[in-house]
Amino acid sequence: MPENLTETMQENVDTLMPLIIEHSLSLVGAVLILIVGLWLAGRAQVWTIRALKKTPQLDDMLRGFFGSIVRYLVLIVVVLAVLSQFGIETTSLIAVLGTAGLAIGLALQGTLSNIAAGVMLLIFRPFKIGHFVEIGGISGTVKELTLFTTELATPDNVQIIVPNSGVWGQPLKNYSAHATRRVDFSFGISYSDDINKAFEVIKTVLAQDARIHTAPEAVIVVGNLGDSSVDIVVRVWTDSSNYWGVKFDITKQVKEALDASGISIPFPTRTIYQAAD
Repeated sequence: MPENLTETMQENVDTLMPLIIEHSLSLVGAVLILIVGLWLAGRAQVWTIRALKKTPQLDDMLRGFFGSIVRYLVLIVVVLAVLSQFGIETTSLIAVLGTAGLAIGLALQGTLSNIAAGVMLLIFRPFKIGHFVEIGGISGTVKELTLFTTELATPDNVQIIVPNSGVWGQPLKNYSAHATRRVDFSFGISYSDDINKAFEVIKTVLAQDARIHTAPEAVIVVGNLGDSSVDIVVRVWTDSSNYWGVKFDITKQVKEALDASGISIPFPTRTIYQAAD
């Protein structure tokens, strides 16, 4: 091999080796920063939530929300640090990202509306984690509120993810907002039965259930004279957590008590008259 060619190759190697080493070190440093940054972002979220648990005024929903914000902020710093490892000017990049962010924001109006709705939900607090709510005809227990979505679990434990804009823009019923709820019943008795006796039977059943509040007092009235029955309306108050238990138990107990007292619960009948030929 000619001597000048060998010298040229050696010069190229001497020139390229520092660049290769420099870029390799930058790549290794960027990977290390990314790994540590991802770990730190996750830990920062956990630490934030753990620290906020010491503040009793904040519920789990707010703690999770602020934890997510801290995590995203750490990830942004990590990305900028990784880019700086490759010599990219982050100052100019931020300006470019700002311009691109405006264009992206216009294209992602739906996503941004979810974020805005999530912030509004946190400010006005129409529900908390664990509340049973109905949103646009969907019922479930609130499990989590993130920047973009609200997670519900139906009574049969089916997960439902609702965009925050759909939560904020829909009529919302919160069945857990108040400590007490009214339970309504309707019992039909025969026209031939004694209404006052039926009232007494129902009062006895209600008095034996400690879950039913004495104030406000239970309401027992004739609500309607139906086609085949006298409809008795019963309204009682109980703790929200006891609503379904009272609903199911009292319905069964009143039916059994009316049967034992000889008071019938009629069902619709139809009389057919056949004209003679």
